Amino acid sequence: MIITWFGQSCFKLEGQNCALVTDPFDKTLGLKLPKLAANVVTISHQHYDHNNLESVKGVNDDQPFIIEQPGEYEVKNIFIYGINSYHDANEGKDRGSNIIYRIEIDGVSLAHLGDLGHTLTDEQVEKLEGVDILMIPVGGAYTLNAKKATEIISQLEPRVVIPMHYDLPGLKTKSKLDSVSLFCKEIGVCPTETINKFKVTKKDLPQQNLQVVIMQP
Repeated sequence: MIITWFGQSCFKLEGQNCALVTDPFDKTLGLKLPKLAANVVTISHQHYDHNNLESVKGVNDDQPFIIEQPGEYEVKNIFIYGINSYHDANEGKDRGSNIIYRIEIDGVSLAHLGDLGHTLTDEQVEKLEGVDILMIPVGGAYTLNAKKATEIISQLEPRVVIPMHYDLPGLKTKSKLDSVSLFCKEIGVCPTETINKFKVTKKDLPQQNLQVVIMQP
């Protein structure tokens, strides 16, 4: 599987038989999102920086399968589980709801937390148990900050963590997000180099120590 990050919460996951895009954003965010092709698109919530479906086309002239509600889905041997959560720590009263997605692809289990704004409940932890790769917001302001993100990492104990939704050059948000360096200081295991693409298979996953992957759009 190949994982590519385009900024904010937008990733492309390319498996052997299927491609999935998460949370494509609008150009008004200030970041450049190329035209993407995918079989599946997941939307964590209906904000402009997470739901730009016009930026994603289907594969082989087919329309992509859009997932924007909690539930269980299977598309081309990818299994997707949408889990209810909140965009804030006040049960959605401040910013509404959010969907966490657990994605099983090529034998690897990933969790994309969207714009999660709170630590996980016991029920959510149970549904995410055994996740290999965790894509987690760390920039604060609208989502988890570095401290809360590390608490969730302790809750789930994934093998690989990919931080997302933090400040980048050119990013235009009403409230400034924290830089990824704050998360690195908090967790203490960040690499010194960033990568464009993360290629991984089940056998490549670290067996003991947590691996943090810092990506660049």
